[in-house]
Amino acid sequence: MKVKNKKLVIIIILIILIFSLSIIAYIKREKTIMTSSEVYSNKKIGWGIKRNSNHEQPDLGKNNFEILEKNNGIAIGNKEKKNVYLTFDEGYEAGYTSKILEILKENNIKATFFITAHYLNTQEDLVKQMIDEGHIVGNHTPKCLMSGNDIKVKC
Repeated sequence: MKVKNKKLVIIIILIILIFSLSIIAYIKREKTIMTSSEVYSNKKIGWGIKRNSNHEQPDLGKNNFEILEKNNGIAIGNKEKKNVYLTFDEGYEAGYTSKILEILKENNIKATFFITAHYLNTQEDLVKQMIDEGHIVGNHTPKCLMSGNDIKVKC
C-alpha cells in the first residue's frame, strides 16, 4: 500500500508542477500586437517634387504636404535651419552597410535607410541594428506595407 501511495503522491506532484509551469509560461508569453493596413488608404500618391529655378525648396504639392503634416513626416526639412539628411537606399546588400553603421555610430550620426521587402527578409540583423541604433528605417517597396512585429514580409 505504501508504494502505491508514493506513486500516487509523485503523480499528483508532477501534475501540479506541469500545471504551474504552464500557468507561468502563459503569463510570461510575449504579447502579440495586432496591426492592420485596412486603416490606410490604397489611393495611389505621386511623390514627385516641382523644382524651381530660384534655388528655393521644391514644391511637394498640397496633398502630399497635408499627408506629411498629418503623419509627422519629413520630406524637405525646414528652410530656416541648415540640416543635412543622410539617406541610404538599401535594395540589396553589397557588404557596405555594416561599415556605414559603424561609422555612423562612432560619430553619433543618425540616418534614414530606405529598405525593400527583399532586403528586410534577407538582412534582418542589419535592419534590427539600424533600429536599435536609432536610425529611421523607411519603406522603399511601393506595393507592400511593412508593419507589425513580424518582419518576414513577402512581396
